[in-house]
Amino acid sequence: MLDACAALVDELGYEGLTTTLIAQRAGVAIGSVYQFFPDKRAVVQALTVRHLESFLENLNTRLDARLGGGGKPDDWWDIVDAVIDEYIHMHRVEPGFKTLHFGDVVDVHLLDTDRENNDVIAQRLQELIIDRLGFADRPRLRFALAIGVETGDALINLAFRRDPEGDPEVLGEAKVLIRDYLSRHVD
Repeated sequence: MLDACAALVDELGYEGLTTTLIAQRAGVAIGSVYQFFPDKRAVVQALTVRHLESFLENLNTRLDARLGGGGKPDDWWDIVDAVIDEYIHMHRVEPGFKTLHFGDVVDVHLLDTDRENNDVIAQRLQELIIDRLGFADRPRLRFALAIGVETGDALINLAFRRDPEGDPEVLGEAKVLIRDYLSRHVD
């Protein structure tokens, strides 16, 4: 059902999505959809959680490949670059992601009722940076990552609005801007 939802949301957008269409595309009875999900928002929420889990899993795999199996990076830019590269990759290949991102199209509180979606992403990235680099858990790190996530999200979305594969000039500028900002605010 989630795969059907992802394909349909790419084809029709969130507004055009219905539980009936999800059931038809998935080849299941509408009752099967309602057995697990009360409405289309709940299906999209589950898809968004799957996207977040996939993003973090792929990010860790990407970092392990860059760092030789879980080692510590020589430079924290390895993590920043990997985060941006994985976000771009998911826009290009993950069904439903380019349309939904991490759920902001539907509801900025889709991942957590108390926090905005990008705050959840920033927290998960902070946990990764603390784990991988041994940085201290400080409010300044949290704030800088929140700004970096918001900036990256906006610029990467702009790049994909300009070009279905992501405008390379905008993507390049996004990396420069985020690196410059974080270099001045994270130590």
